[in-house]
Amino acid sequence: MTRDIAVVAFAQCDTRRSTEELSEVEMLMPVLHDVLAQTGLKTADIGFTCSGSCDYLAGRAFSFTLALDGVGAWPPISESHVETDGAWALYEAWTKLLSGDADTALVYSYGKSSPGSLRDVLTRQLDPYYVAPLWPDSVALAALQAQALIDAGDTDERELAAIGARSRATDNPRAQLKGPVPQGDYLVRPLRTGDCPPIGDGAAAVVLAAGERARELCERPAWIRGIDHRIEAHSLGVRDLTDSPSTRLAAERAGAFERPVDTAELHAPFTSQEVVLRKALRLDDATRINPSGGALAANPMMAAGLARIGEAAARIHRGESDRALAHATSGPCLQQNLVAVLEGDPR
Repeated sequence: MTRDIAVVAFAQCDTRRSTEELSEVEMLMPVLHDVLAQTGLKTADIGFTCSGSCDYLAGRAFSFTLALDGVGAWPPISESHVETDGAWALYEAWTKLLSGDADTALVYSYGKSSPGSLRDVLTRQLDPYYVAPLWPDSVALAALQAQALIDAGDTDERELAAIGARSRATDNPRAQLKGPVPQGDYLVRPLRTGDCPPIGDGAAAVVLAAGERARELCERPAWIRGIDHRIEAHSLGVRDLTDSPSTRLAAERAGAFERPVDTAELHAPFTSQEVVLRKALRLDDATRINPSGGALAANPMMAAGLARIGEAAARIHRGESDRALAHATSGPCLQQNLVAVLEGDPR
C-alpha cells in the first residue's frame, strides 16, 4: 500500500538545565496535551503510539512504562517503544501508518540528563570490550573528530565559533541557550565550551496522519516524502571521522538530492559535526540551517532528534518553508543517522 504520511502537529517543552522538581511524566504531560490540542484529537482517537527514551538516563529498567501514565494507557492502546532518540520512534510509526494498520500516530520522546554525569553515561554506547573500559567521554570523542577536520583543512576554530554563535542567535522560545554565548575555555582541545551542547532536560512530541486525515487535522501538513536511516561501523578506528557515509546514503534513499531544500534542521550537538553533515548532505549557503538553534541551543537527550523533525515540519505548517530536510543522530561521532525530507502542498 502506498500512502502519504504527514506530520500534522509538533510540541515541545522548554529545555531546562534541571527539572529536579518534576518526574518524567510531569515533564511530558503538558507536551502531550499541547500536541493533541493542536489537532483536536483525544488519546482514544490515536491509532498507534510510539515513544523514545533511554533507561540509562532514567537509572532504571523499563522506565518508559511509567511515561505511559502521561499518555493514558487505559483502555489498552496500540503502543511501542524504541530505546533511542524519538526520531527512530517516528520512523516506526511511519511504517505502521504505511501498512494501513492505523491512520494516526502519536510519537513522543523525553530525557532527563541532569541527575547524573551525562558524559560518563554516554560511554556505555561504546564498544564494551576495547573502548568503553577506557571511559573516553562524548566530548573527548567529539574533540577527536573536530581535530581530524582541522587537520584535513575542512574547518578551523574561527568557523566553529561562528557556527555556535549563529545557532544561539535563534529566537526559539523553547531554546535553553539564546543570544551571545561566550566561546569560553577549552573543554577538550580544540573544542571550547561554546562548541558543545548544553546539558538539559526536555521532551517533544509529534502527531502523524495519513492521506485526507492529515488534511482534516492540519491546514498545511508536512508530508514525509522520504525517510531512511543508516549506521557506521561500531569501531571508531575503522571510520573516517571527517565524513559521514551513512548520512549521505540515508539522504540519497530519502530523496534529499532530487531537489534543493530551503531549510535543514541538523542534529549536530557539536559545532564540528555540522561541518561533517553539511558536506555529507551537500548543503550550500542557499539553505537555512538550524533556524531553531539546533542541538547547540537545546539538546534534550532522546528528544533532540525528534525535535529536528518537528521544527522542520512546523516551518512548513507556518508557510515558512516548502521543502525541508531533518536529520537525527545517535551514538558517538555521528555513528547512526536518520534523514527525513518534508514538503508542504504547493501554494
